[in-house]
Amino acid sequence: MAALVKLLIFLAGTGGATVVLALLLTNGSFADRYEYRAVFNDVTGVVKGDDVRIAGVAVGNVRSVEVIDRNKAMVVFGVNKDTPLTENTNVQIRFRNLIGQRYFALTQGAEGAKATLKPGSTIPESRTKEALDLNVLFNGFKPVFEGLSPDDTNKLSFELVQTFQGEGGTIEQLLGRTSSLTNTLAGRDKLIGDVITNLSEVLDMVGDQDKELTETIDTLQQFATGLKNDREAILGSIDSVSDLAVETADLLEGARPPLTEDIKQLRRLTAGLSTDKNKKQLADALQILPIKMTKAANTATYGTYYNFFLCDFEGNIDVPPIPGILPEGTKLKVFGDEGMHVNGGRCGA
Repeated sequence: MAALVKLLIFLAGTGGATVVLALLLTNGSFADRYEYRAVFNDVTGVVKGDDVRIAGVAVGNVRSVEVIDRNKAMVVFGVNKDTPLTENTNVQIRFRNLIGQRYFALTQGAEGAKATLKPGSTIPESRTKEALDLNVLFNGFKPVFEGLSPDDTNKLSFELVQTFQGEGGTIEQLLGRTSSLTNTLAGRDKLIGDVITNLSEVLDMVGDQDKELTETIDTLQQFATGLKNDREAILGSIDSVSDLAVETADLLEGARPPLTEDIKQLRRLTAGLSTDKNKKQLADALQILPIKMTKAANTATYGTYYNFFLCDFEGNIDVPPIPGILPEGTKLKVFGDEGMHVNGGRCGA
């Protein structure tokens, strides 16, 4: 039982807190409220739960928004019973902040108080006013914002919205921000002057090159005219280039198999040449190649033929083994053990 009682107390407390939080988020209230309606041309950004205020004090909230007559909006809102409205009440949609939240501001007409407005009555379109179009406002002040810091831009934007919505107490602040802007621009007076001076020098240089600039423009015009006149030839050449690309693709397609095989064999060749043994032989051959080329050049000094002189001739002939007669490895020496010697002065030298 003790645990059950604690659980019930906990549920009651959290439930009450949830209800209070929901009322705060939706601007709800336990007070009795009368329901009214208002017709607008545009209610962009208005949602259920938005505040309804009189002189800045929340006295109700928006209950629903719906379309009527295809291009009009009907807003249903509730107002506390202890805050009666008059028949000349005006309704204006205003910005609550710069992130787009709205609220309904209720004001009395300039003609003074009249009879009390009955609950359920509809305020006509002639007594309603849409929210200020921030896009038009901020686009108009865009050059001004570019000269301010981000913080000053946010403050000035909010004060502009409040001022143009007719809320009091902001003109002085707006003038203060404008003064800050003028001070900022005044602080950059030298920089602006230097920019204007440099721009003037640039314009003078452009003016001095007026003839060259005119010739350049004329040349560009002639170039554009030539391209226009030759557009048919250019288009035709593009077709020819396309045909050439197709033919080249076919050629490459036919040469691809043998080229692939050549690359494969080249890989085998480089793999064989890159062994330690073959690399040593190549290095030795490259070292003695100049000597051999010199000797080969000397033998060709007589003309278009090589002249050789024989001094000695010897050699061995490997004889295949004959079982029982000649053992394996028997060699037959040509011209005996000493070979054949040719006498001559060159051999002696």
